Amino acid sequence: MSAEVLHFSEDPTITRFVPHVAATARQSEPYVWAVTAAQAPAYWFPRDCPRILAWSRADSTAADRERILGPGGAERMHAIEYGWLRRLQSVRLYVYRLPAEAFRQFEGYAMVAEEPVDPLGPAEAVGDLLARHEAAGIELRLVPNLWRLVDAVQASSLDFSAIRMRNATDRACVDGR
Repeated sequence: MSAEVLHFSEDPTITRFVPHVAATARQSEPYVWAVTAAQAPAYWFPRDCPRILAWSRADSTAADRERILGPGGAERMHAIEYGWLRRLQSVRLYVYRLPAEAFRQFEGYAMVAEEPVDPLGPAEAVGDLLARHEAAGIELRLVPNLWRLVDAVQASSLDFSAIRMRNATDRACVDGR
């Protein structure tokens, strides 16, 4: 494991991370949350921005890669709704580097600490999030409603993550359901 894990925030003034139970948490234990550098692109968004992320894995089919990731050969795709573009372009996002030894793996996708954690230094500005996606070779899509894409990705052979979907446009707006 790397010597550090990352925490993304719109608040550049945090001096200590204290375990807490988020209002939207699925578990009752208080944690400090972080991710590895490999997971960082999933957090190059405003905190509350709903998004679907999809990437190929070794057993993903060529048909699913073509259908979901597109003909350009991208290995990873992120999508947000049009209504979030201005916020994505204007948000000031910061990354904190935290000591990895304070954290353990949680359900295969995140790192958690059960004790307060001090950052290894001050928050660093993440910068232009569109440029980050471009530099990482991640296709960023804008869609009117995420739900059709979420359904397609879930039914595919790709790996995926759907984050903050409670903030997405209502599913009932898809095909007039």
